[in-house]
Amino acid sequence: MSRKWVKRFIVPVLATLLLAGCTNGSGSGKQEDAASTDSANKPATWIADRKIKGLVFMDSDDYTEDMNPEIVAKIKELTGIDYEIQIMKANQAIDGLIADLAANDLPDFITFYLNNSGRPEMPVVLKAAREEMFTDLTPLLKNTKIYSKYLEDDFLPLDTKYGVMFRPEFEGSSYFVHMNVNRKGGDDPMKLVGGPYIRKDIAEAIGVDPSSVTTTEQLYEVAAKIKAGNFKDNNGKSVVPIGPAYWGGHEVGRLFNDLEWGADDQRIYASKDGKVLHEAETPYALKKVEYVQKLLKEGLLQPEFFTMDESRSTEGALNGTWGIIADMHSYQEFNKDMHYVPLGPLNYVDGPYQMKVDFKAGYSAWAIPATTKNPEDIVKLADFLASREGKLLWKYGLEGRDYTLDGQGNPLVKQEVLDLKAEDPNEAKKLGFAGVGNNWGELLGSTDTDNLADFGEVNYGDSLNPDGISTPHKVAELWKFDEKRQNAIIQDAYTPLSFLGEFNQSMELKAALDNYNDSLVRAYYSKSLDQAKEILDSALKQLRASGLDDYLKLVADKNADPKTKVKY
Repeated sequence: MSRKWVKRFIVPVLATLLLAGCTNGSGSGKQEDAASTDSANKPATWIADRKIKGLVFMDSDDYTEDMNPEIVAKIKELTGIDYEIQIMKANQAIDGLIADLAANDLPDFITFYLNNSGRPEMPVVLKAAREEMFTDLTPLLKNTKIYSKYLEDDFLPLDTKYGVMFRPEFEGSSYFVHMNVNRKGGDDPMKLVGGPYIRKDIAEAIGVDPSSVTTTEQLYEVAAKIKAGNFKDNNGKSVVPIGPAYWGGHEVGRLFNDLEWGADDQRIYASKDGKVLHEAETPYALKKVEYVQKLLKEGLLQPEFFTMDESRSTEGALNGTWGIIADMHSYQEFNKDMHYVPLGPLNYVDGPYQMKVDFKAGYSAWAIPATTKNPEDIVKLADFLASREGKLLWKYGLEGRDYTLDGQGNPLVKQEVLDLKAEDPNEAKKLGFAGVGNNWGELLGSTDTDNLADFGEVNYGDSLNPDGISTPHKVAELWKFDEKRQNAIIQDAYTPLSFLGEFNQSMELKAALDNYNDSLVRAYYSKSLDQAKEILDSALKQLRASGLDDYLKLVADKNADPKTKVKY
């Protein structure tokens, strides 16, 4: 691969030298003058006159490949780049990622989900990096204004720094960039409230204060009251007491907190005596199955809670079919009138709920294939999009068309844009920027985030809100976010599954962990608790045969090292 690069580089250079040798002094001077003039006519943000295409391994509800022509033209004007992104079509985003990496037929850059180094995508992209499929980004990041912060000692959280990007095994090289890192540690100005939500009118009708529901037993009682109340959705159909997550059927830990052993995507937790266990080794697995079976038997839980496709689950939320939505968040457009309000939060298995805040945390990542020509152009584009000028473009759109500037140079959203967003969200989205729901710029540009410092407002359009506070912040007030945040635990740590990449039985254990997740769902729908126990016992047997005990010892050892503390 390196020989091909050298050949591509040397041949044009030799040709240039030969041409220069055949040109007289006068001609050479004219060419230099023309180049200088051409450079002077370009903006300071200019990168190169070329096309850059990215492939997005994320779901279409999170991102769209449809870009506004005027926005595309503005990118071209400022940078010279013809920018294009494409969403990889697959049932699961990770399946598309695996398939395309195996085919090794990739565009200029790729982006993918990566909350942390414990995400399922991490072993996939790590394998590709080890096989030299990606460009080393470290030398390219050094020459940037924004991304060079990633090379500073205290900018990145531990997991992003040593688990995702600058892994010790790569000896200073980095092959993917972790995104959505806040400028200031422990900062959460968005005050996002996620988890289960209940229809406000139903809560009032059955006389329940949603914040008083702190156990699964109380959740059961609320669900039973919803069923007895015979409530209807927007189409006159019977309300289902507990529906799936807004984004589709899956395990939702926050709905079953006091029966959930660790995060629902990790299932590894330390007991009060410090012993690290997997959920399968605790009584909570069977307790949770018993609880879910009870909900299913009594018609309190949507039968396809764990398997329903996203479109149907979202439709149920929009129609008010779910009395309780298992998981959503305070920034979703359909709930601007707050007809759904937060439920809980529920307590943990070992004590009352306490907010846990990451010092900083990443979300999603991008990488540049080794086959990409002039990879520095992609890094320069990412750096432009991460700058204030770039963020202003992809967050707020075009000056004059979508916003004006106040006396401090901060954007003032045009009222007609806000009106269009409220009246016809799909049409507003065509304007092509994040404020109206088109998030193409997040892929390369959403990092070093501090909206209040950069734009004078935390959320898009806050400055024009007549109440001086956006709907998400009203939800945060209702949920007593500030009080919970004041008492929060701030952590800079790894997830329990972050170390799979260095475990010698990683492939076998990963398969066994996946099998346990599938087995748990099968146990929910089994005919009896005895049959469920057989299913779970079999899954635990496979986990142990795949090295679970050794891995849990590794996690405990890592947690004992201050550089690799684990968050449970």
